[in-house]
Amino acid sequence: MSLLDRVVSLTLPALPKPMVRFFSRRYIAGPTAEDALRVVGELSRQGAMSTLDILGEFITSTADARRSAEAYADLLRRVADERLPDTHVSVKLTALGLLLDRELCLELMRRLLERTTETDNFVRIDMEDSACTSDTLGIYETLRNEFPGRVGLVLQSTLRRTLDDVERLTREPANVRLCKGIYVEPRTVAYTDPEIIRRNFVLALDRLFQRRAYVGIATHDELLIWEALRLIRQHSLRPHQYEFQMLLGVEEELRHILLADGHRLRVYVPFGENWHKYSIRRLRENPRIAGYAFKAIFRKRPARVAGTDFSLSREPKEGAD
Repeated sequence: MSLLDRVVSLTLPALPKPMVRFFSRRYIAGPTAEDALRVVGELSRQGAMSTLDILGEFITSTADARRSAEAYADLLRRVADERLPDTHVSVKLTALGLLLDRELCLELMRRLLERTTETDNFVRIDMEDSACTSDTLGIYETLRNEFPGRVGLVLQSTLRRTLDDVERLTREPANVRLCKGIYVEPRTVAYTDPEIIRRNFVLALDRLFQRRAYVGIATHDELLIWEALRLIRQHSLRPHQYEFQMLLGVEEELRHILLADGHRLRVYVPFGENWHKYSIRRLRENPRIAGYAFKAIFRKRPARVAGTDFSLSREPKEGAD
């Protein structure tokens, strides 16, 4: 990481919003659903699938939780109306009030999945920090039984509990996004060594494949992608039995390589009015992005963006990928 990258990332909070938007525009669709649906259409033409996320978690009132649920329900309707193929939705339970009222959060997710069934779609419950893990798994298991085939979950290889969670969740058919995870967690609950996190990712992926789970292999780490391809061959999986997942605007060349090789790949497309806080997190998480974008101000060709891991975080670690 260069000194320029570091300086730019540290000064981001003081920058005017238009400048932050310039740095972050590669990986945020924009402030509106129209922006996101336009990006989804472009990705579809490239052969990629999408999952949509409305930015804004850790809400502070039940009224905000209900508004967030309504926004997601409307988004599902818009996707159905636009007839966008293989376009799913990702939801953070803290945006639906998980930390305020667990039962309200469960009820809002239940209503959302009713709409998902009506529109023949799928919702992925995003994983957040370890304080939310047990409640998130519990809500997922309840709703998976009520809405089979309509809801999935995320597991993070940084957590020490993840292999046990794989065993628990795969007693029944499961749809799992597996990522490293980049939350700043205490050592008592999470691994801190990057190589151990990688090895745990491979162990978890192998076990998920053994248990016939459908896995979204969510990483931009090419070594992990190489390991995933090895396991796909080892388990004789066909392309419809798994998919790769990446962030919008990150490792686009690798995305195109995987698509050209015949693999299914889904791009995570965040959008919404709360883009600014998300942008600051993303740019601090990978200062090279800010540095490349800053240099691009002074040249005509677009900046290339370096990779980072696939998950969202309130407090991202440096060098998570």
